[in-house]
Amino acid sequence: MKRFTQGAVGVLLLLLLTACGSGGASSENADGFKLIKDGELVFASSGEFKPFSVTAADGKMTGFDIEVGEAIAQELGLEPVQKKMKFGSIVESVKAGRVDAAIASHTITEERLEHVSFSTPYYYSGPQIFVRPDSSVEKLADLEGLEIAVSKGSTYEENAASISTNIIFYDSDVTALEALNRGKHDAVITDFVTGKEAIGAGMEIEGKELLGKSEQAIAVAKDNEALLKKINEALQTLKENGTLAEISKKYIGEDITVLPEES
Repeated sequence: MKRFTQGAVGVLLLLLLTACGSGGASSENADGFKLIKDGELVFASSGEFKPFSVTAADGKMTGFDIEVGEAIAQELGLEPVQKKMKFGSIVESVKAGRVDAAIASHTITEERLEHVSFSTPYYYSGPQIFVRPDSSVEKLADLEGLEIAVSKGSTYEENAASISTNIIFYDSDVTALEALNRGKHDAVITDFVTGKEAIGAGMEIEGKELLGKSEQAIAVAKDNEALLKKINEALQTLKENGTLAEISKKYIGEDITVLPEES
């Protein structure tokens, strides 16, 4: 009897360890979507991408992305729980089920779509070249062979790699721009809003050629389509009632939640 009890306990412990080590969403609510913890929307952002996500002294994040995440959670009747992560690790964290969603200014790309699903876009942006005022660079072709800094895991690497093999990586776009401002590197390619914010904060840099338009969206795990549907419904409501536009104007100074031609 004692031997049987020990065996049963061992099996139970094994099952518990397996469940704890899976890292995936653990509960499914009445609406049919999975959450890491019932009643909470756990979302990731970098906290290093002003004005989209910024980390305060107490460790809490604020910014455009953070308020969008909080507004979506409210629409879903959930408590928003923010998780700060390095940008380059966020998509993998969504895929592995360590967070319910990424609300971190991710551009929709074919490569990312292989790993996660994306919501409808919640804002529109685009990459831009930033240089110091004494630079002769005006357009992408002028960067051939020069040293370009970008944030690790961002789509801006593709823009840089199309013209140079001399690419320097930073954990955030802001730190790349700060390095440029201090005299490092020949240019930074980043989101035009982030660059504009840096200039407004006093950095002696200038924006040059815009390199296109991109769609920013919320990432969820591929096996959580029910949550994706609810997030899309929430985004539609927030667009229709003006909440998204209000949040955008608060942090960006303009409405970037609609396509430029729709403005």
